[in-house]
Amino acid sequence: MTALICGSFAYDNIMVFPDRFKNHILPEKVHVLNVSFMVPEMRREFGGCAGNIAYNLELLGGHGISMGTVGKDFDQYAEWMDKNAISRKYVKVIDDVFTGQAFITTDLDDNQITAFHPGAMAYSHHNKVSDAEGITIGIISPDGKDGMIEHASQFQELGIPFIFDPGQGIPMFNGDELKIFIEQASWISVNDYEWQMIQKQTGITPHEATEMVKALIITRGSEGSVIYTQEKRFEITSASVSEIKDPTGCGDAYRAGLIYGLMNDMDWETTGRIASLMGAIKIECNGTQNHTIDRDYFKDRFKDAFGYTLE
Repeated sequence: MTALICGSFAYDNIMVFPDRFKNHILPEKVHVLNVSFMVPEMRREFGGCAGNIAYNLELLGGHGISMGTVGKDFDQYAEWMDKNAISRKYVKVIDDVFTGQAFITTDLDDNQITAFHPGAMAYSHHNKVSDAEGITIGIISPDGKDGMIEHASQFQELGIPFIFDPGQGIPMFNGDELKIFIEQASWISVNDYEWQMIQKQTGITPHEATEMVKALIITRGSEGSVIYTQEKRFEITSASVSEIKDPTGCGDAYRAGLIYGLMNDMDWETTGRIASLMGAIKIECNGTQNHTIDRDYFKDRFKDAFGYTLE
């Protein structure tokens, strides 16, 4: 099976604030917020949802193809993708703009403040799902608004099941638009805050969502995740971590685990646990695409975390 991963590519500028935001933000003054954080540590990493998901899926041994739009500064990222055998056949370069840029500040409680410049993402609708051959499953992750809308419709028209993973793109859409995505999708994957936003916009409850899709997957950080299906609710515990270094990209690593499980017709408990472990492995490493694993290492970690052997 081959997955088409539609979404963003970006350079992540990651900064660490060696304190806690709550110590410097006065709740009664948020309407006139004017605050500056000194960040002595900064890194520039390869990121973006499509890039991150594709990287993690490749680590698991799944076959994924990325689809996205990038800018005139993409050469370094392209070399990285080639080095890691990640296909960029459907990554389109827009010559007169920059690749997306994220500026992420993380505090000691792992809270994050992010500013994002979409750049070439605004042209994502120039790509067509029908351009990719042999696709059996897809994912709509955060991207340009028009691209997300058109790619979802194209997946539906082609009869290709896909995950709707709107992430930080949710504010771009109104309630009616979000309802259409849910009606088109086969699965929904969000974190608990994102689901609250969707539920507020659409009025759709988890129970109602499972009448419309095959599964609703909601991640809850260190509390694990929950998978709602028409038949059952699955509680997935989080995998233990040796050290929390960087939460950026954990959601994308989790999504790659979901795709891998779906591509291999695994049951929901195993699929959720693979996803959970991928998120744990990512959080132990700085950056979104710097962690590495092999099959034996992953199987050992899986057995240690969940008590049975992954076949």
